[in-house]
Amino acid sequence: MVTIGKTVLAVACCAALAVACGSPAPSEPQPVRSPVAVGSDGAVSSVNPYASQAGIDVLKAGGNAVDAAVATAAALGVVEPYSAGIGGGGYFVYYDARTGKVQTLDGRETAPAAMKPETFLDPATGRPIPFDQAVNSGLSVGVPGTPATWEQALRGWGTIPLSRALDPAIRLAQDGFVVGDQFRAETAMNEQRFRAVTPTTQLFLPGGELPVVGSRLRNPDLAATYRLLAQEGARAVYHGALAEDIVRAVQQPPVAQGADRTFRPGLMQTADLAAYTVAPREPTHSTYRDLDIYGMAPSSSGGTTVGETLNILGNYQLSSADRVQALHHYLEATRIAYADRNRWLGDPAFTTVPTDGLLSPEFGKDRACLISPTATLASPLAPADPNHPASGCPAGVGAAPPREGPSTTHLVTSDRQGNVVSYTLTIEQTGGSGITVPGRGFLLNNELTDFDFAPSTPGAPAPNLPGAGKRPRSSMAPTIVLRGGKPFLAIGSPGGSTIITTVAQTLVNHIDLGMSLPDAIAAPRASQRNSANTEAEQAFLDSPDRAALERLGQRFVLAPPTLSPLPQIGAVEALEFLDGGAVQAAAEPVRRTGGSAMVVTPRP
Repeated sequence: MVTIGKTVLAVACCAALAVACGSPAPSEPQPVRSPVAVGSDGAVSSVNPYASQAGIDVLKAGGNAVDAAVATAAALGVVEPYSAGIGGGGYFVYYDARTGKVQTLDGRETAPAAMKPETFLDPATGRPIPFDQAVNSGLSVGVPGTPATWEQALRGWGTIPLSRALDPAIRLAQDGFVVGDQFRAETAMNEQRFRAVTPTTQLFLPGGELPVVGSRLRNPDLAATYRLLAQEGARAVYHGALAEDIVRAVQQPPVAQGADRTFRPGLMQTADLAAYTVAPREPTHSTYRDLDIYGMAPSSSGGTTVGETLNILGNYQLSSADRVQALHHYLEATRIAYADRNRWLGDPAFTTVPTDGLLSPEFGKDRACLISPTATLASPLAPADPNHPASGCPAGVGAAPPREGPSTTHLVTSDRQGNVVSYTLTIEQTGGSGITVPGRGFLLNNELTDFDFAPSTPGAPAPNLPGAGKRPRSSMAPTIVLRGGKPFLAIGSPGGSTIITTVAQTLVNHIDLGMSLPDAIAAPRASQRNSANTEAEQAFLDSPDRAALERLGQRFVLAPPTLSPLPQIGAVEALEFLDGGAVQAAAEPVRRTGGSAMVVTPRP
């Protein structure tokens, strides 16, 4: 550990020193960051130009959308290590052009076998431990699913082996990337807890200081880890020396001497890693206007809650001619859908999730009767029972919504054959658990904090309590939209529990309000998740819509800062499939300093 740490320190310090002394910027050309690209033969949209370029390079070499998605995701593990990496999990949604079918993989993290419903309770008081103590601990680390997801996706639908898909990320980790404002800001947000963990300090605080904007950050440990995966496959994470290193870091977090916080030991064993499997699942399916909406089934709540929201809105005509009413109905629909999400959604291996009922048009119509064009529902709103039609109209009092981390990242890819991927992956909190596996170059997740620490209402059903081998409920919502059986949109976002509202609002902006896809992504956001107040971005609060909505009873507060010092909601990456085989790749123009959209063959 000491040798590796010194290596990372030396390399990173040299990069920082070179910038400080006014040496020229790195000679290698940096990928250009652009939020919109239009062209053909394949496309990639992600939050980072290095990652998007990795995917485009694979497409140009003859790879397909799945190959490009894995290459992009692996590169994100290098340049966006606080949001994603092989220490986490995610959900993979794939449209197969040959069969016309959408298929999905549930690569969510799982709880170790020793986890119990009361794991996050203080044994002395019986109350939940402080959230911060759960995040910064081995106790919050779930068994990672990302490496297994990459391998299974490539074996089932790709054209290249994992070793080739990892090549761009290996080079990127070895050669390094240029530190930007966003990366430095995210590091600064995590600085105090990172300083509490020795290998995390060594990797992300070179020379004991925040990384310098313009310096080059290298991660030879991660390059070596990726090479190990290239040689042995994903099993290297789940068996052998790397698995033992992961378990040791979880059970005995490598806390720095004199650290000002205690990291609780975790419960993971090597047997938990060896037992991990990716779960293929049928996608969720709903219809909206003339479109087919495909998403991720439980353990994610993304597909059902986006689908229910749109089923509710399908009972109304929304248009830009009455933007205020359109926004009002969108906010009320998500308020209702979140009440049902919090009651019914959990790991389907442990609880009966009424997926078909939640997504039925009849249930959406039943719930839509709650919406008034002149008034706002009170939250927390009570859930309804999709198993019993006509149960959804009486409004009652429900439980407060649970907490969920704001991190995560998303990417979309397509290829010249017409295959499409929408993939959301995460390590949960910005910086995950804060624990870097010594000598391995990646952070471990804190995904198990997505469990409810205790029942929201004593005696009420609690489908999302911790349990052995259980997958915590997620809000990730990778989505593929078909029109006439062909791809129309692929979309998703990071943002914790705001992911669902971000995807839903962007779809409403584009489909109902007639905005172009880039404008639909850029528009100010508001996120109502069955709370008394709706979180909103500053631009939304400054708009004329706010006052008009407040006259209808809507109440707004400024969204909290997440991965940026500024309050922002989500960070969409999307593709739109145009006539004549062209595709428009679109990403955030400003949020998180802007995303990166690329195509193989740009339109002249």
